[in-house]
Amino acid sequence: MPRSFTRAELESFRDREVPDLLPGPDGPVLRLLFVGINPGLWTAATQTHFAHPGNRFYPALLAAGIVERRIDPAAGMTDEDRDHLRSRGIGITNVVRRATAKASELSAEEYRAGGLALVETVRRARPHVVAVAGVTAYRAAFSLPKAVPGRQPEPLAGADLWVVPNPSGLNAHETVASLAEAYAAPARAAGILPPAG
Repeated sequence: MPRSFTRAELESFRDREVPDLLPGPDGPVLRLLFVGINPGLWTAATQTHFAHPGNRFYPALLAAGIVERRIDPAAGMTDEDRDHLRSRGIGITNVVRRATAKASELSAEEYRAGGLALVETVRRARPHVVAVAGVTAYRAAFSLPKAVPGRQPEPLAGADLWVVPNPSGLNAHETVASLAEAYAAPARAAGILPPAG
């Protein structure tokens, strides 16, 4: 895949879906399931979660020690990258499956339906911890307008539930360092990182 796309090329991926990154039935235990809002057009074009070059997701995972090698998904994630994430007990899905240029294009109904679908994904995949990347999406998906970031008081389909910041480059008040700190908390809860000490 090329490392750049024209606007017309990206637009051709609108409404496409990106498969979940989950371990197979005989694979490693799913410790931590990250949940994005929905695929962006770059993500749909490369079939790789959080793939836009301005997204800080993978740099934050590396800075936190959640992954042990650099992952550059902008041209499409390699099988080695996917295997590394799975071997660390990490999975990735989205609240809403269809790709858009901006999350603001999603309807309230799509968020609510996505929340129900996420519950089913969590029941099926059985992660220890779920981390939803974006408090606005979490509020919309679960009709919880007063929810705040951090560990949530109620589990999600039996999984410990956290809300963490969205790593999009559009989320300007977050940095790789602040995202790494936020992502480390659910990773510690999931047993991927040692307890803070």
